[in-house]
Amino acid sequence: MSDLQAAFVGVGEIPSGRFADRTFMGALVEVSHRAIRDAQLRPEDIDAVVLIPCLHSSDDQADLIFSRVVEELGLNRRAHFNFMVHSGGSTSDNAARIAASLVATGHARNVLVAQADRWGSAPVEEMIDMLSGYGIPREWERPVGLTFNAIGALITRRYMHESGSSAEEMAAVCVALRDWANLNPNAMYRDRSLTVEAVLASRKVTDPLHAYECPMLADGAAAFVVTSESDARMRGEPWVALAGSGGVVSHYSIGQEAELAVLGWPEAARLAFDQAGWEPQDVQLAEVYDSYAAVLAIALEGIGLAPVGEAARLFAAGTFSPGGRLPVNTNGGLLSAGHTGVGGGTALLVEAIRQLLHRAEPLRQVREIQRAVVGGSGGSYMDSQVMLLERRT
Repeated sequence: MSDLQAAFVGVGEIPSGRFADRTFMGALVEVSHRAIRDAQLRPEDIDAVVLIPCLHSSDDQADLIFSRVVEELGLNRRAHFNFMVHSGGSTSDNAARIAASLVATGHARNVLVAQADRWGSAPVEEMIDMLSGYGIPREWERPVGLTFNAIGALITRRYMHESGSSAEEMAAVCVALRDWANLNPNAMYRDRSLTVEAVLASRKVTDPLHAYECPMLADGAAAFVVTSESDARMRGEPWVALAGSGGVVSHYSIGQEAELAVLGWPEAARLAFDQAGWEPQDVQLAEVYDSYAAVLAIALEGIGLAPVGEAARLFAAGTFSPGGRLPVNTNGGLLSAGHTGVGGGTALLVEAIRQLLHRAEPLRQVREIQRAVVGGSGGSYMDSQVMLLERRT
């Protein structure tokens, strides 16, 4: 194996929630510095900046595109690259692949990947308008009122039909994620408990979804650093390797997806496991996109971490909760850590790296963790992306 194989060596994150006084660029610079320090590097060691979009402001988006972060970090004439990657909820997976490729091909030595958004503090009406239209076909689906909550409801209803899962079992997914969020100081709902009864008593948003089954929009920021295995090895610290990766784009319009209760997860997982030489039973931790409970359940089944049709029941049995057999979304996921836009997937990836570096808080740290799976999906779940990460020393 080449010494230029990529190594994930540091992460940064700040609390998610609503922070009206926290500036967008300030948050982005802060998490960048945290990730760089966590990687035991200095800002001047960074020679490539890969940015994950914000969706709350076109002006802030333009600042990302046109290298303001490079200037804020003092990297003028030091950074070789500044660019943005965007594929919705799967952006972090693709940004990680690109950062790893830059290192593995020798085009960069230390790559910073950073994201911030202000979904919680942005005007609610503007966010609703955006989420009612982005990625939904203008010709056929948007005119009849299809929104992302409606898409989530369609997928949930189909999954419940196919699996025979009850409303209580679907609500148990949200409760398990809240239990993890209670252990995460950065989670939006870190200090609020949740029960199945409370989920089902919350107002109906789009049948069969209740309010507590929909992700809450949040401000948030996260970042990670990728370097080479040779540099990581010289420092004598553990690092995280990308052992395998797979993805499939299954549709654009949700109306063209014939299997709402399957999506593209089985194909993506097969590619990743074949590349890594792993089997699903080798996975000790899963951090998988969870904008709705059914989206997470379908992904876990497609990846092979739960029998088909059984994921929601396993959540209800405590299998994926703190103390369970397989920890899932240990930061609380989008449903309880907060939906930070495109950054929801970034937070899950950062959590996987943190866990594999053994740097999570003691109550949340998965013991002796060596291997993890990360899963992302963008738009109307148009793609399924699977990355297999492994701790190395």
